[in-house]
Amino acid sequence: MKMSYDVVVVGGGHAGCEAATAAARMGARTLLITMDMNKIAQMSCNPAVGGIAKGQIVREIDALGGCMGIVSDATAIQFRMLNRSKGPAVWSPRAQCDRGKFIWKWREMLDATEGLDIWQDQVEELLVENGMVTGVVTLWGVTVLARCVVITAGTFLNGLMHIGRVKVPGGRIAEPAVPRLTESIARHGIRYGRMKTGTPVRIDRRSVHFEDMEVQEGENDFHCFSFLGTTRHLRQLTCWICYTNPEVHEVLRSGLADSPLYNGQIQSIGPRYCPSIETKLVTFPERDQHLLFLEPEGETTNEMYLNGFSSSMPMDVQVNALRRIPALRDLRVYRPGYAIEYDFFDPTQLSHSLESKVVGGLFLAGQVNGTTGYEEAAGQGLVAGVNAAIRCSGGEPFVMRRDESYIGVLIDDLVTKGVDEPYRMFTSRAEYRILLRQDDADARLTERAYQLGSATRSRYDWWLKKKEAVERIIAICRETSIHPRDVNARLEALGTTPLHYGCKAVDLLGRPQVNLDELAGMVPALRDAIGQLTERRDEIAEAAEVLMKYSGYIARERMVADKMHRLEDIRILGHFDYMNMTQISIEARQKLARINPETLAQASRIPGVSPSDINAMLVLMGR
Repeated sequence: MKMSYDVVVVGGGHAGCEAATAAARMGARTLLITMDMNKIAQMSCNPAVGGIAKGQIVREIDALGGCMGIVSDATAIQFRMLNRSKGPAVWSPRAQCDRGKFIWKWREMLDATEGLDIWQDQVEELLVENGMVTGVVTLWGVTVLARCVVITAGTFLNGLMHIGRVKVPGGRIAEPAVPRLTESIARHGIRYGRMKTGTPVRIDRRSVHFEDMEVQEGENDFHCFSFLGTTRHLRQLTCWICYTNPEVHEVLRSGLADSPLYNGQIQSIGPRYCPSIETKLVTFPERDQHLLFLEPEGETTNEMYLNGFSSSMPMDVQVNALRRIPALRDLRVYRPGYAIEYDFFDPTQLSHSLESKVVGGLFLAGQVNGTTGYEEAAGQGLVAGVNAAIRCSGGEPFVMRRDESYIGVLIDDLVTKGVDEPYRMFTSRAEYRILLRQDDADARLTERAYQLGSATRSRYDWWLKKKEAVERIIAICRETSIHPRDVNARLEALGTTPLHYGCKAVDLLGRPQVNLDELAGMVPALRDAIGQLTERRDEIAEAAEVLMKYSGYIARERMVADKMHRLEDIRILGHFDYMNMTQISIEARQKLARINPETLAQASRIPGVSPSDINAMLVLMGR
């Protein structure tokens, strides 16, 4: 049997779903191949979306026309805005979601996407002719011809799960591994390696003594992921906090000899920023306790997720250790935690469009590029899907700069620096994070997405309406004069210095004690403008307030980013024979030859390439 499509997406996880819907929205006839249609966008680890920097990525996906934000809002059972005690540059939305409803909401989104088909099967072979991808062959002998193929296979490529000394092939618990696709891809010159990740035990809530735990409530204000304003429909639930103790640690240490991480059974590297509980014990032996979060898996299920207790220890060690925690003394589990090793491909062999530099028309996204996290995968998937569709129809690749999005930072880090451990996004990785706030993702990306074709007209119209409302509020604040006699009593009540001279309303907003609501109480024109808003009032007001309060910081960072654009505009791809350049260091020659950067700015971010090497290249470019 043969089928033919413009774009074939291999894998139905978070990267695959975003890639498939993005390519189809762009007009490409698209096929999504997944091993199990009932586990579309499965949340293999924690059923949560967002978090520090990850929440910003979800907002960016939504601003670009993607689906993760809409699905997350529709299935959220707890929502919180993290980092509220800090500045808005690092505010990060996070939601606990109903795992089962998340899958079926995604199925609805896929089924409603015109030009997208789904095929339940397993891809075994990549078809390549003359350095160009031509399609795939599946386990059931189906040949699918395609102009572009997007690989989003997650942890399934030669996946091997570990619980104690027991090893079982698989991509997820109770799901088979994909044993031959890696070799089919690698034979064309694409380098690959092995990585490891893990997931915690799943607990029966009926066995938990919640009276011995701390409550962690969610928030129920206007914040959400989608700029379309999707509301949260499900019942909002509580999360819980507890701690390990010396007795727990003693039991865990007794089982280290059987831990795959420490007996040589696992050779690959796991995520530094999400360590297993046994790694925490070894790395921080002086600590008497470690923080754990018990989180619901769904609105109606008894299954709960123990965040912070990722482990591949033997089953009896995990259970016996956890029963030393007072709240879990009568613990019953659905399944133990486990580790999984899997194949990934060297992302430095990709361009910024996520297309392979080795095989034309082949795109890779998600954990196969060495990342970890649903959000990082989904962001890559969207970019890969958009660029696969562009490649089919002709046009310039869609690439985001480091000052445009966290997704741009993520992809630039991958293709420029590579990975030696699973990559996770943090706000600290973005040098322009004041420009990359969660509140302004639509301002950064929606207009471009609409012009590209990945965002709908209705989404674009809503952004224009919001933009006009924000600009009107800012204009009122900049134009309205404030007289001391009108506001000093209120300023003193707020604990801030009274005015001696008149000023503009926007100047008062620069004070930490004054927010937009307080200012509206002093400025009738502002109060009327906000009161006239019939939709998304709080979101518009917050966007305007942030832009005014932090205008100086934003302008300064924009100036720095614009200077860097000069190097971004200097394209060097194909201009140099690096190994014969005696003007630069040997290390720089080797690194530049291996990565073959597209611009001088990208070259400057390669570890081992010094400023003097960049200066030498600038001189040579001038010649």
